[in-house]
Amino acid sequence: MSSEETWTDDPAGINQRRERVRIETERHRIEGLLTLARDGYRSRVSDVLNASERDFLTLTDVTVAPLEGGPVELHPYLTVARRHIVFAVAAGESSEQRDHRSSPRRAG
Repeated sequence: MSSEETWTDDPAGINQRRERVRIETERHRIEGLLTLARDGYRSRVSDVLNASERDFLTLTDVTVAPLEGGPVELHPYLTVARRHIVFAVAAGESSEQRDHRSSPRRAG
């Protein structure tokens, strides 16, 4: 999967894209797809992170890895509180991430 993909079946006619992001909290590394506007307002990861009216970020196709080690979990959906985010970056899918994603166990 690429780090960015366009949704073409958007019923409202609003062009959106999903960008893979990596977020770290004090205890976890979280990677998933963040939905952004295709252009303009809220089209950048920083726009969503700095939106004062939003306390949470919602990600899809998510991996959660404890920073201290332990099993990696996969989740179809995850919401993280902005106040717990230490840093966030756009994350292209590297070969290390693909290898890491092929072996985690599913939480459930």
